[in-house]
Amino acid sequence: MNTEQYDLPSAQPLTEAYIHRKDANLDVLYGYHAGQEQDWTTRMQRLEELAGSRANAAEVAEVLRQYNSPNTTPEVDASIRAIAEGAPVIIGGQQAGLWSGALLVIHKAVSVVSGAKWATEKLGRKVVPVFWIAGEDHDWDEANHTYVLNAEQELRKLTLQRPEGPRTSVSRTQIEADGWNTLLEELEQTLPHSDFKPGLLEQLKQITEQSRSLSDMFAGILAFLFGKEGLVLLDADDPKLRKIEAPMFRRMIEQNDELEQAYKSAAEKVKSFGYQLQADVVEGSANLFVFNQANGDERTLLHKRDGQFQDRKGTAFWSKDQLLQLTEEQPSQLSNNVLTRPIMQDYLFPVLGTVLGPGEIAYWALTGEAFRKLGMEMPIIVPRMSFTLVEGTIAKHMMKYELSFEDVAKRFEARKQQWLGEQDQLSIEEKFHEVKQSFITMYGPLLELAGSVQPGLLKLGETNRQKIVEQIEYLEAKTKDAFNKQYDASIRQLDRIALSLWPSGKPQERVINMAGYWNRYGSAWLEKLLELPFSPVGGHQLVYL
Repeated sequence: MNTEQYDLPSAQPLTEAYIHRKDANLDVLYGYHAGQEQDWTTRMQRLEELAGSRANAAEVAEVLRQYNSPNTTPEVDASIRAIAEGAPVIIGGQQAGLWSGALLVIHKAVSVVSGAKWATEKLGRKVVPVFWIAGEDHDWDEANHTYVLNAEQELRKLTLQRPEGPRTSVSRTQIEADGWNTLLEELEQTLPHSDFKPGLLEQLKQITEQSRSLSDMFAGILAFLFGKEGLVLLDADDPKLRKIEAPMFRRMIEQNDELEQAYKSAAEKVKSFGYQLQADVVEGSANLFVFNQANGDERTLLHKRDGQFQDRKGTAFWSKDQLLQLTEEQPSQLSNNVLTRPIMQDYLFPVLGTVLGPGEIAYWALTGEAFRKLGMEMPIIVPRMSFTLVEGTIAKHMMKYELSFEDVAKRFEARKQQWLGEQDQLSIEEKFHEVKQSFITMYGPLLELAGSVQPGLLKLGETNRQKIVEQIEYLEAKTKDAFNKQYDASIRQLDRIALSLWPSGKPQERVINMAGYWNRYGSAWLEKLLELPFSPVGGHQLVYL
């Protein structure tokens, strides 16, 4: 397979320092390191020692069996049976996104699957891949859209408008059949014609017919793409899962002040090491949400004040006893935030390693002390593998214009203009520059002459000179445009390179949806990613399709 390594910095100094082991101070924040082979064995031993502090594996497996049953495969069934028997897991997660969201979601799932296979071979025992769908999140604007390249090679944004109602979780926001049909029609109009298009649309139609929410649709796509790999799915907002989580919610409420201090202490360490915080550690935050039934199940972040828990505006209140009662009677009304979710994940599963993106790795640095406060231990942080898919046509164009991936990512516009300049055998810019300079030089004595006759003519002459220069520049621009039109096809090819590899000035994986590749290559593009060797410290690869 034709691939190429490329060092793609994450823009997160803390993450870079962790991955490349640049700062020994970080050991106190993260503990294990994915690149240390012995740490995997040590973590496995610790999971066995801590087995009694986690949720009942058989009960968790039964909830997973029910959740995965609509789309299950023999491989997923085998994975769930292994979980019931106490198998460790490699886990990663993401908020649901329209048609699976940006490519990085697929990359994370590939990392989870490949990481589980790698760990299975490394440890000599079954390690199960699990994908945590963050259906409890309520940020609709993050989940409701994606970008697809259309037949005209333009980036088109597809969006699902939020139904009327309170700001509840994505999993609890119901989508009607008409909404799915409209989205499918829009996708059909956007994607170019191909041999794989009818099958793609039919598969998505079958998935949406079974989907009551974006989370359901998201799970259906992941199940279809990764079912044969044994990837187990869960929705964090599954009420059956919430029932199992109740004891940990109880501990989080009872020890809330201690957890808050742990997060604050970790935040101070992060800052003292010279890094910025990637998650808010707010004074008085409970780091938990309640689905406020009095307000249509709106997901409400809890703050502590005067011995009570309340919403941000102080208009709704809960006592500690009331929250503890919820853990017993209605645990589905409770929800984690970004700082408590890692703990809940580790309570449900024997997490050998958790696959995280750059931003996640940075904010997980805040959670280590909270883990320890509860007698737990942070799992191994596994950086997500990252890819750029390079289609054959794009690779040919890059060779034609002598562009490297780094040229496209860091200096595309400059290289594009450089190429156009190299085609200019007429020296248009140089000749116009010479004429402008000659005119300005020749005009100088005339200005002096006019000013000596009447001082007021000097300003008039300067205005006149500027107008003439502007007319020369106008003719220069028109001449350049006319010249460049000879290279319209080349400019389109150059722009297509940037749009495919670095759309909107961002990495491909953060913008483009996988539907375009499914449409052009069927399953071949994904199979290539799954065949790549796993790297426990992540890294970026250019994958030539």
